[in-house]
Amino acid sequence: MSLPTISPRDAKRLIAQGGTLVDIRGAEERAREHVPGSYHGPLTQMTDFPGVKGPIVFHCRSGMRTAQNAARLREAAPCEAYILQGGLEAWKKAGLPIVKDASQPIEIHRQVMIGAGSLVLLFVLLGTFAAPFFYALAGFVGAGLIFGGATGICGMAKVLAVMPWNRGAPGGGTQSAAV
Repeated sequence: MSLPTISPRDAKRLIAQGGTLVDIRGAEERAREHVPGSYHGPLTQMTDFPGVKGPIVFHCRSGMRTAQNAARLREAAPCEAYILQGGLEAWKKAGLPIVKDASQPIEIHRQVMIGAGSLVLLFVLLGTFAAPFFYALAGFVGAGLIFGGATGICGMAKVLAVMPWNRGAPGGGTQSAAV
């Protein structure tokens, strides 16, 4: 069963009338930017919402995760529930308030994409202009990405997680006051 979508402006009105905005993104993503007063209910820990009253509006960054997990979100919601159409990106485009903390690191999965893409490009260039051996290293990075995608175990993510810029990144869910 799918959940109905709601526009950012309509969601803001619903929240002003006692509804709750629930951010299903991970702690790292939320720490970098979020809607002030939203409840943090990460999708990975979705069970129930103690103390949440009134309709719930679920959101992620773009609306894709909420749409893909609509049935699961519907089951977890103890009341009427909606999906924020377009997610946080649409909320920002509508000119609604957000809290930004640029000092927080970007999400690990994005760091992996940047790191892996940079390594593949570097190794292909080195393979072309220095020695063909570097093509094998580009292949090794590609194989690591395939392994990570298939198993959920990403060596590069594990290494990046202990880098100095990622130390002290937030963990666990938090709840802010209502919007």
